[in-house]
Amino acid sequence: MATALSRSRGVLPGFGLTLGITLFYTALIIALPIFALVLKSASLGPAEFWAIVTSRRAVATYQVTLGAAAGATLFNAVFGLLLAWVLVRYRFPGRRVLDALVDLPFALPTAVAGIALANLLAPTGWLGAPLKDLGIKVAYTPLGIAVAMAFTSIPFVVRTVQPVLEDLSREAEEAAHSLGAPDRAIFLRVIMPAILPAFLAGSALAFARSLGEFGGVIFIAGNRPFQTEITALLTFIRLEEFDYPAAAAIATMILVCAFVMLLLINILQFWAARHSGRG
Repeated sequence: MATALSRSRGVLPGFGLTLGITLFYTALIIALPIFALVLKSASLGPAEFWAIVTSRRAVATYQVTLGAAAGATLFNAVFGLLLAWVLVRYRFPGRRVLDALVDLPFALPTAVAGIALANLLAPTGWLGAPLKDLGIKVAYTPLGIAVAMAFTSIPFVVRTVQPVLEDLSREAEEAAHSLGAPDRAIFLRVIMPAILPAFLAGSALAFARSLGEFGGVIFIAGNRPFQTEITALLTFIRLEEFDYPAAAAIATMILVCAFVMLLLINILQFWAARHSGRG
């Protein structure tokens, strides 16, 4: 009995204390701000709330935000997986530098990233000028918004997939090779099922991050109502007008979208884990 109790003891204090501290900070940092937001939007009547969140300008911002976030996530899903693959499977000069650069969007203030992208992709910028000659305008368009979202959210895909690829055993791949399976079949039937839950989780986090992006977008978006205005900016405009209930109502829509996205991706992860025999 004494041996069993000694084995159950950990280096941290008891279960009650650690759980209490965890729940306290979770409630203080996460639950309380969300509750305040919902409470503020609840001060509106149902008809007034519905009129605000379905106004033409608000709906236009949803379309711009969701479309740009979807495009950025699609790009990050492909390029992020490729980047994680290169970092894990190959050794080359500058690999550690490239690996460190992946975290740069985490460390860089988003406003700095937005200013840098706006200068780079403006019609007179280093990349914007030649792209303009090709008939492609990036800055102050929805494409520019997607580029800014992709820049700030790509680490979520890379850093979620990378450790799973590192832990993935190569024995199954070598066995498939010895049986004559082509590379494409090995990737789709051996590697992809193993990394699919992490890949979906990283893509979902990137999408949710893109939905709430503000500082990295406003400098390159142009912020024209009904064209390049994102939902986060409209929320900020309502705050500047001291219309706090309207700002809370619009912000609540972003919150609902993020929750729905996370719920869907958890369902997909559960399905993928069961399908790959890990459930």
